[in-house]
Amino acid sequence: MNDPIADFITRIRNAQTAGHRKVDVPASKLKRAMAKILVDKGYISKFINIEDGKQGVIRMFLKYDSYGLPVIRDLKRYSKPGLRKYAGAVDVPRAQNGLGVVILSTSKGVMTDKEARKLNVGGEVLCTVY
Repeated sequence: MNDPIADFITRIRNAQTAGHRKVDVPASKLKRAMAKILVDKGYISKFINIEDGKQGVIRMFLKYDSYGLPVIRDLKRYSKPGLRKYAGAVDVPRAQNGLGVVILSTSKGVMTDKEARKLNVGGEVLCTVY
């Protein structure tokens, strides 16, 4: 697999399209940090780590509104292995004019665009969520 982050995003998108309540993805520190941000911002209800003796699995429980529509309206990979996208501290992009969340990988860890602006750090723009 060339892009584990794109796989992470695609699994979430596919599970929501199919109406599943949970989705399992292979675990990594970066994916755990991204899942924690999704929980903190209210896009998924919770996630748990499942140890399987190998790399582990992250099980995420997806959220839907009262009409049965997914809470995550759009989830897009921004930086790709073939073309990395970086943003400086003053150039951190906004998702939907601040209504969404941009997830960045910075020197101070994985964080949202608002946290990066507050800490005045830039980094690789991983994905946008709204």
